[in-house]
Amino acid sequence: MKLLRVGPVGLERPVVLDDGRYYDLTPLTPDIDGRFLAQDGPRQARIAVDSGELPEIDITGSRIGAPIARPGAVLCIGQNYAAHAAESGDEPPSEPILFHKSPNTVVGPYDNILIPRSSTKTDWEVELGVVIGKQARYLESLRDARACVAGYVTSNDVSERAFQIGRPGGQWDKGKSCETFNPVGPWFVPAQDAPDPQVLQLRSWVNEDPRQDSKTTDMIFTVDEIIWHLSQFLVLEPGDLVNTGTPQGVALSGHFPYLRKGDVVEVEVVGLGRQRTVCEQA
Repeated sequence: MKLLRVGPVGLERPVVLDDGRYYDLTPLTPDIDGRFLAQDGPRQARIAVDSGELPEIDITGSRIGAPIARPGAVLCIGQNYAAHAAESGDEPPSEPILFHKSPNTVVGPYDNILIPRSSTKTDWEVELGVVIGKQARYLESLRDARACVAGYVTSNDVSERAFQIGRPGGQWDKGKSCETFNPVGPWFVPAQDAPDPQVLQLRSWVNEDPRQDSKTTDMIFTVDEIIWHLSQFLVLEPGDLVNTGTPQGVALSGHFPYLRKGDVVEVEVVGLGRQRTVCEQA
């Protein structure tokens, strides 16, 4: 089972995709948001589909939005793959590096990426996104951390490197929070329907040319370790999105050009769906 949101920007409605058929989820919830997730919404959706309670619908021609409503927080882990840390010129971190993106960076998986007006170094980053389903605060164990995960998404942590590391003091959030800088989706896959998050393949392409190809087995810190660690410093709430880091193969490496108007970026976490976004000038 997969969950998605369909419709114009700001008017998306929740939909279930199951066995190739689409079902209207609005009889169960007005949106796929923190409240829905906190109330064990994915399990309730499974029950509703199996019992025939949800009407089947046709979404042909409809825009696909981000599969979760605007999160309260978007938390990101930097340099969580050793090879990516190396191409960034840094040693692997000894604990998760945390930065934030503005929640309004979250857009749909086929929406355009807007290159900022003064940008010279806009970059792509395919990542496994983790959606929180239960409040995480001072968790005791990694098992407790896994219990707080509602599901997983494909996420593109778009970055402007000159804004991020080329300004006084290092301004990560400035380079991460430009509008449209976090395409998410196409689907939200509930944890009970998802494969093991530590064996997933991540890939990206620019203009159909391969860029990244790695697996979450190469993560320095696992999903469970990340959630547990973050809970010692802040409170994660249902509906929050955690981006878990990107592997090597980005423009920051110096091996590829940065993004320009007209470039087509595709990112995929196998089993969680593939995005296709076109770069436009802001």
